[in-house]
Amino acid sequence: MDLFQRSLEIIKAGQDASGAFIACPNFPVYQYSWFRDGSFIAYSMDRSGHLESAARFHAWAAEAILKRREVVTSAIRHARSGLPLGSGDILHTRYTLDGGDATKEEWPNFQLDGFGTWLWALSEHVRTSGHPMPAEWGEAANLAADYLATLWERPCYDCWEEFPQSVHTYTLGAIYGGLTAFDLLTGNDHRSAAQTIRAFLFENAVTDGHFVKSFGRTDVDGSLIGLSVPYGLVPPDDPRMLATIHEIEKTLRAGGGGVHRYAADTYYGGGEWVLLTAWLGWYYAELGEIQKADALRVWVEAQVNPQGWLPEQVPDHLIDPSYFPTWQERWGEIATPLLWSHAKYLILECALAST
Repeated sequence: MDLFQRSLEIIKAGQDASGAFIACPNFPVYQYSWFRDGSFIAYSMDRSGHLESAARFHAWAAEAILKRREVVTSAIRHARSGLPLGSGDILHTRYTLDGGDATKEEWPNFQLDGFGTWLWALSEHVRTSGHPMPAEWGEAANLAADYLATLWERPCYDCWEEFPQSVHTYTLGAIYGGLTAFDLLTGNDHRSAAQTIRAFLFENAVTDGHFVKSFGRTDVDGSLIGLSVPYGLVPPDDPRMLATIHEIEKTLRAGGGGVHRYAADTYYGGGEWVLLTAWLGWYYAELGEIQKADALRVWVEAQVNPQGWLPEQVPDHLIDPSYFPTWQERWGEIATPLLWSHAKYLILECALAST
Protein backbone atom coordinates (compact mmCIF):
# COMPACT_ATOMS: atom_id res chain seq x y z
CA MET A 1 0.00 0.00 0.00
CA ASP A 2 1.24 3.49 -0.85
CA LEU A 3 0.51 5.20 2.47
CA PHE A 4 1.50 8.62 1.13
CA GLN A 5 -1.20 8.53 -1.56
CA ARG A 6 -3.67 6.88 0.79
CA SER A 7 -3.11 9.66 3.33
CA LEU A 8 -3.83 12.27 0.67
CA GLU A 9 -7.04 10.45 -0.24
CA ILE A 10 -8.18 10.30 3.40
CA ILE A 11 -7.46 13.98 3.99
CA LYS A 12 -9.21 15.04 0.80
CA ALA A 13 -12.23 12.90 1.70
CA GLY A 14 -12.24 14.49 5.16
CA GLN A 15 -12.31 18.06 3.86
CA ASP A 16 -15.77 19.53 3.90
CA ALA A 17 -17.09 21.77 1.12
CA SER A 18 -16.62 24.64 3.60
CA GLY A 19 -12.86 24.00 3.66
CA ALA A 20 -12.85 22.58 7.19
CA PHE A 21 -11.00 19.32 7.89
CA ILE A 22 -12.88 16.85 10.07
CA ALA A 23 -10.65 15.51 12.85
CA CYS A 24 -11.96 11.95 12.47
CA PRO A 25 -15.04 10.85 10.51
CA ASN A 26 -15.67 7.74 12.63
CA PHE A 27 -15.34 9.07 16.16
CA PRO A 28 -18.42 10.97 17.34
CA VAL A 29 -16.74 13.67 19.45
CA TYR A 30 -14.09 14.27 16.78
CA GLN A 31 -16.52 15.05 13.98
CA TYR A 32 -15.57 18.71 14.16
CA SER A 33 -12.74 20.90 12.94
CA TRP A 34 -9.98 22.03 15.29
CA PHE A 35 -7.65 24.91 14.52
CA ARG A 36 -4.76 22.82 15.87
CA ASP A 37 -5.37 19.68 13.80
CA GLY A 38 -6.55 21.57 10.76
CA SER A 39 -3.51 23.83 10.65
CA PHE A 40 -1.12 20.89 10.60
CA ILE A 41 -3.29 19.12 8.04
CA ALA A 42 -3.28 22.24 5.84
CA TYR A 43 0.51 22.45 6.16
CA SER A 44 0.81 18.80 5.13
CA MET A 45 -1.21 19.58 2.02
CA ASP A 46 1.05 22.54 1.23
CA ARG A 47 4.12 20.31 1.63
CA SER A 48 2.51 17.71 -0.62
CA GLY A 49 1.76 20.23 -3.37
CA HIS A 50 -2.01 20.50 -2.76
CA LEU A 51 -2.08 24.22 -2.08
CA GLU A 52 -5.72 24.67 -3.05
CA SER A 53 -6.81 22.35 -0.25
CA ALA A 54 -4.77 24.31 2.28
CA ALA A 55 -6.16 27.61 0.96
CA ARG A 56 -9.71 26.40 1.48
CA PHE A 57 -8.96 25.58 5.10
CA HIS A 58 -7.38 28.97 5.73
CA ALA A 59 -10.40 30.68 4.20
CA TRP A 60 -12.66 28.68 6.54
CA ALA A 61 -10.49 29.52 9.57
CA ALA A 62 -10.41 33.23 8.74
CA GLU A 63 -14.18 33.32 8.34
CA ALA A 64 -14.66 31.52 11.67
CA ILE A 65 -12.61 34.18 13.46
CA LEU A 66 -14.18 37.12 11.68
CA LYS A 67 -17.63 35.85 12.68
CA ARG A 68 -16.43 36.16 16.26
CA ARG A 69 -14.77 39.56 16.07
CA GLU A 70 -16.79 40.79 19.05
CA VAL A 71 -15.66 37.81 21.13
CA VAL A 72 -12.02 38.62 20.40
CA THR A 73 -12.32 42.34 21.09
CA SER A 74 -14.25 41.65 24.30
CA ALA A 75 -11.59 39.21 25.49
CA ILE A 76 -8.81 41.71 24.78
CA ARG A 77 -10.69 44.54 26.48
CA HIS A 78 -11.44 42.47 29.57
CA ALA A 79 -7.90 41.12 29.80
CA ARG A 80 -6.33 44.56 29.51
CA SER A 81 -8.67 45.80 32.23
CA GLY A 82 -7.70 42.96 34.52
CA LEU A 83 -11.17 41.45 34.42
CA PRO A 84 -11.85 37.69 34.38
CA LEU A 85 -12.88 36.11 31.09
CA GLY A 86 -16.35 34.59 30.85
CA SER A 87 -17.34 31.69 28.63
CA GLY A 88 -18.46 34.20 26.01
CA ASP A 89 -15.06 35.91 25.94
CA ILE A 90 -13.02 33.10 24.40
CA LEU A 91 -12.56 31.59 20.99
CA HIS A 92 -13.50 27.93 21.09
CA THR A 93 -11.01 25.27 20.10
CA ARG A 94 -13.31 23.30 17.76
CA TYR A 95 -16.18 24.18 15.43
CA THR A 96 -18.76 22.45 13.30
CA LEU A 97 -17.71 21.97 9.71
CA ASP A 98 -19.86 24.89 8.63
CA GLY A 99 -18.10 27.15 11.11
CA GLY A 100 -20.70 27.10 13.87
CA ASP A 101 -20.07 26.65 17.57
CA ALA A 102 -19.82 23.02 18.64
CA THR A 103 -22.35 22.89 21.48
CA LYS A 104 -23.51 19.27 21.45
CA GLU A 105 -21.08 18.26 24.21
CA GLU A 106 -19.37 20.16 26.99
CA TRP A 107 -15.77 20.71 25.91
CA PRO A 108 -12.56 22.26 27.32
CA ASN A 109 -12.66 25.23 25.00
CA PHE A 110 -10.12 27.70 26.36
CA GLN A 111 -7.06 26.57 24.41
CA LEU A 112 -4.62 29.03 22.87
CA ASP A 113 -2.10 26.87 21.03
CA GLY A 114 -4.31 26.15 18.00
CA PHE A 115 -4.48 29.82 17.04
CA GLY A 116 -0.71 30.18 17.27
CA THR A 117 -0.38 27.11 15.06
CA TRP A 118 -2.84 28.62 12.59
CA LEU A 119 -0.79 31.83 12.31
CA TRP A 120 2.32 29.75 11.65
CA ALA A 121 0.58 27.51 9.09
CA LEU A 122 -1.05 30.50 7.38
CA SER A 123 2.34 32.17 7.05
CA GLU A 124 3.81 28.98 5.60
CA HIS A 125 0.96 28.73 3.11
CA VAL A 126 1.41 32.30 1.87
CA ARG A 127 5.17 31.79 1.60
CA THR A 128 4.78 28.47 -0.24
CA SER A 129 2.06 29.62 -2.62
CA GLY A 130 3.69 32.93 -3.46
CA HIS A 131 0.24 34.51 -3.60
CA PRO A 132 -0.66 37.65 -1.67
CA MET A 133 -2.76 37.03 1.42
CA PRO A 134 -6.43 37.98 0.93
CA ALA A 135 -7.42 41.00 2.98
CA GLU A 136 -9.95 39.07 5.06
CA TRP A 137 -7.33 36.47 6.00
CA GLY A 138 -5.01 39.22 7.14
CA GLU A 139 -7.78 40.84 9.14
CA ALA A 140 -8.62 37.57 10.90
CA ALA A 141 -4.95 36.82 11.51
CA ASN A 142 -4.44 40.24 13.07
CA LEU A 143 -7.35 39.57 15.42
CA ALA A 144 -5.88 36.19 16.37
CA ALA A 145 -2.42 37.67 16.90
CA ASP A 146 -3.75 40.44 19.14
CA TYR A 147 -5.81 37.89 21.07
CA LEU A 148 -2.74 35.72 21.69
CA ALA A 149 -0.43 38.61 22.49
CA THR A 150 -2.90 39.75 25.16
CA LEU A 151 -3.90 36.42 26.72
CA TRP A 152 -0.73 34.33 26.56
CA GLU A 153 0.05 34.50 30.31
CA ARG A 154 -3.31 33.03 31.32
CA PRO A 155 -3.60 29.37 32.33
CA CYS A 156 -5.57 27.35 29.80
CA TYR A 157 -6.09 23.78 28.67
CA ASP A 158 -3.03 22.22 27.06
CA CYS A 159 -2.88 20.79 23.55
CA TRP A 160 -4.25 17.48 24.89
CA GLU A 161 -7.20 19.41 26.37
CA GLU A 162 -6.19 18.80 29.97
CA PHE A 163 -4.75 20.65 33.00
CA PRO A 164 -6.61 23.98 32.70
CA GLN A 165 -5.00 25.54 35.78
CA SER A 166 -1.48 25.44 34.33
CA VAL A 167 0.64 27.45 31.94
CA HIS A 168 1.95 25.04 29.31
CA THR A 169 5.31 25.18 27.59
CA TYR A 170 4.03 23.85 24.26
CA THR A 171 1.17 26.35 24.25
CA LEU A 172 3.55 29.27 24.69
CA GLY A 173 5.86 27.80 22.06
CA ALA A 174 2.98 27.67 19.58
CA ILE A 175 2.03 31.26 20.37
CA TYR A 176 5.64 32.39 19.97
CA GLY A 177 5.93 30.54 16.65
CA GLY A 178 2.67 31.96 15.37
CA LEU A 179 3.38 35.56 16.32
CA THR A 180 6.93 35.41 14.96
CA ALA A 181 5.94 33.82 11.63
CA PHE A 182 3.04 36.21 11.12
CA ASP A 183 5.15 39.28 11.90
CA LEU A 184 7.87 38.15 9.49
CA LEU A 185 5.25 37.68 6.79
CA THR A 186 3.33 40.91 7.26
CA GLY A 187 5.68 43.33 8.95
CA ASN A 188 3.28 43.60 11.88
CA ASP A 189 4.74 44.19 15.30
CA HIS A 190 4.14 41.60 17.99
CA ARG A 191 7.87 41.33 18.63
CA SER A 192 7.63 42.53 22.19
CA ALA A 193 5.10 39.84 23.14
CA ALA A 194 7.02 37.14 21.26
CA GLN A 195 10.34 38.01 22.86
CA THR A 196 8.74 38.26 26.29
CA ILE A 197 7.27 34.78 25.82
CA ARG A 198 10.66 33.43 24.73
CA ALA A 199 12.44 34.89 27.76
CA PHE A 200 9.62 33.71 30.02
CA LEU A 201 10.01 30.15 28.76
CA PHE A 202 13.78 30.13 29.15
CA GLU A 203 13.41 31.35 32.73
CA ASN A 204 10.46 29.23 33.86
CA ALA A 205 10.21 26.14 31.64
CA VAL A 206 13.70 24.62 31.83
CA THR A 207 14.67 22.11 34.51
CA ASP A 208 17.91 20.11 34.56
CA GLY A 209 18.75 21.54 31.16
CA HIS A 210 15.55 20.42 29.38
CA PHE A 211 12.15 21.96 28.73
CA VAL A 212 9.26 20.75 30.90
CA LYS A 213 5.62 20.00 30.21
CA SER A 214 4.16 22.86 32.27
CA PHE A 215 5.39 25.44 34.72
CA GLY A 216 6.05 23.90 38.13
CA ARG A 217 6.57 20.39 36.72
CA THR A 218 9.79 18.53 35.98
CA ASP A 219 8.60 15.99 33.41
CA VAL A 220 8.51 16.26 29.62
CA ASP A 221 5.67 15.97 27.13
CA GLY A 222 5.86 14.63 23.58
CA SER A 223 4.47 17.89 22.24
CA LEU A 224 7.65 19.71 23.31
CA ILE A 225 9.16 18.60 19.99
CA GLY A 226 7.21 21.51 18.53
CA LEU A 227 9.31 24.12 20.36
CA SER A 228 11.96 23.52 17.72
CA VAL A 229 10.05 21.97 14.82
CA PRO A 230 8.11 23.86 13.63
CA TYR A 231 7.86 26.86 15.96
CA GLY A 232 11.54 27.78 15.98
CA LEU A 233 11.83 28.86 19.61
CA VAL A 234 15.20 27.10 19.57
CA PRO A 235 17.05 25.33 16.74
CA PRO A 236 17.05 21.52 16.66
CA ASP A 237 20.63 21.36 17.93
CA ASP A 238 20.15 23.75 20.86
CA PRO A 239 21.46 21.98 24.01
CA ARG A 240 18.10 22.48 25.77
CA MET A 241 16.29 20.90 22.83
CA LEU A 242 18.71 17.99 22.59
CA ALA A 243 18.25 17.37 26.31
CA THR A 244 14.45 17.51 25.88
CA ILE A 245 14.53 14.96 23.08
CA HIS A 246 16.78 12.76 25.22
CA GLU A 247 14.18 12.87 28.01
CA ILE A 248 11.37 12.11 25.56
CA GLU A 249 13.30 9.12 24.25
CA LYS A 250 14.10 7.92 27.77
CA THR A 251 10.72 8.38 29.44
CA LEU A 252 8.13 8.41 26.64
CA ARG A 253 9.68 5.97 24.19
CA ALA A 254 11.33 3.51 26.49
CA GLY A 255 10.18 0.57 24.39
CA GLY A 256 11.84 1.98 21.28
CA GLY A 257 8.58 2.10 19.35
CA GLY A 258 6.06 4.92 19.35
CA VAL A 259 5.97 8.06 21.49
CA HIS A 260 3.63 8.45 24.48
CA ARG A 261 2.11 11.86 25.26
CA TYR A 262 3.40 12.10 28.86
CA ALA A 263 4.35 9.69 31.60
CA ALA A 264 1.05 9.78 33.54
CA ASP A 265 -1.29 9.65 30.53
CA THR A 266 -4.41 7.53 31.03
CA TYR A 267 -6.46 8.44 27.94
CA TYR A 268 -7.31 5.04 26.43
CA GLY A 269 -4.71 3.69 28.83
CA GLY A 270 -1.94 5.95 27.54
CA GLY A 271 -0.86 4.36 24.27
CA GLU A 272 1.77 5.32 21.70
CA TRP A 273 0.66 8.23 19.52
CA VAL A 274 1.18 7.98 15.77
CA LEU A 275 1.33 11.72 15.18
CA LEU A 276 3.93 12.23 17.93
CA THR A 277 6.08 9.45 16.51
CA ALA A 278 5.97 11.03 13.05
CA TRP A 279 6.64 14.43 14.67
CA LEU A 280 9.79 13.06 16.34
CA GLY A 281 10.84 11.73 12.95
CA TRP A 282 10.28 15.20 11.46
CA TYR A 283 12.54 16.65 14.16
CA TYR A 284 15.28 14.12 13.43
CA ALA A 285 15.02 14.85 9.72
CA GLU A 286 15.54 18.56 10.41
CA LEU A 287 18.45 17.70 12.71
CA GLY A 288 20.02 15.61 9.95
CA GLU A 289 19.62 12.30 11.82
CA ILE A 290 18.14 10.58 8.79
CA GLN A 291 18.50 7.00 10.02
CA LYS A 292 16.53 7.80 13.18
CA ALA A 293 13.88 9.65 11.19
CA ASP A 294 13.50 6.76 8.77
CA ALA A 295 13.12 4.23 11.59
CA LEU A 296 10.25 6.27 13.00
CA ARG A 297 8.65 6.45 9.55
CA VAL A 298 8.80 2.65 9.33
CA TRP A 299 7.09 2.36 12.74
CA VAL A 300 4.31 4.71 11.66
CA GLU A 301 3.73 2.75 8.45
CA ALA A 302 3.44 -0.46 10.47
CA GLN A 303 0.42 0.95 12.33
CA VAL A 304 -1.82 1.25 9.26
CA ASN A 305 -4.89 -1.00 9.15
CA PRO A 306 -6.12 -2.91 6.06
CA GLN A 307 -8.17 0.12 4.98
CA GLY A 308 -5.10 2.30 4.96
CA TRP A 309 -6.14 4.20 8.09
CA LEU A 310 -3.79 5.47 10.78
CA PRO A 311 -5.18 5.69 14.32
CA GLU A 312 -4.74 8.37 16.93
CA GLN A 313 -2.83 6.03 19.20
CA VAL A 314 -1.82 2.38 19.41
CA PRO A 315 -2.81 0.35 22.51
CA ASP A 316 0.57 -1.35 22.85
CA HIS A 317 2.75 -0.71 25.89
CA LEU A 318 -0.09 1.09 27.67
CA ILE A 319 0.92 3.24 30.62
CA ASP A 320 -2.16 2.21 32.63
CA PRO A 321 -4.16 -0.58 30.92
CA SER A 322 -6.93 -0.33 33.52
CA TYR A 323 -8.20 2.86 31.83
CA PHE A 324 -8.52 1.35 28.36
CA PRO A 325 -11.97 -0.29 28.86
CA THR A 326 -13.21 2.85 30.63
CA TRP A 327 -12.61 4.97 27.53
CA GLN A 328 -13.89 2.22 25.22
CA GLU A 329 -17.14 2.23 27.17
CA ARG A 330 -17.39 6.00 27.05
CA TRP A 331 -16.45 6.76 23.43
CA GLY A 332 -15.90 3.47 21.59
CA GLU A 333 -12.78 2.29 19.80
CA ILE A 334 -9.71 4.50 19.33
CA ALA A 335 -10.25 7.26 16.76
CA THR A 336 -9.36 5.92 13.29
CA PRO A 337 -8.52 7.35 10.82
CA LEU A 338 -7.19 10.45 12.54
CA LEU A 339 -6.45 13.04 9.87
CA TRP A 340 -3.78 14.65 12.05
CA SER A 341 -1.90 11.31 12.13
CA HIS A 342 -2.00 11.11 8.34
CA ALA A 343 -0.89 14.74 8.09
CA LYS A 344 2.14 14.21 10.30
CA TYR A 345 3.08 11.17 8.22
CA LEU A 346 2.93 13.27 5.05
CA ILE A 347 5.07 15.96 6.67
CA LEU A 348 7.65 13.38 7.74
CA GLU A 349 7.78 11.87 4.25
CA CYS A 350 8.23 15.32 2.69
CA ALA A 351 10.93 16.22 5.23
CA LEU A 352 12.84 13.03 4.42
CA ALA A 353 12.43 13.59 0.69
CA SER A 354 13.96 17.07 0.99
CA THR A 355 17.10 15.90 2.81
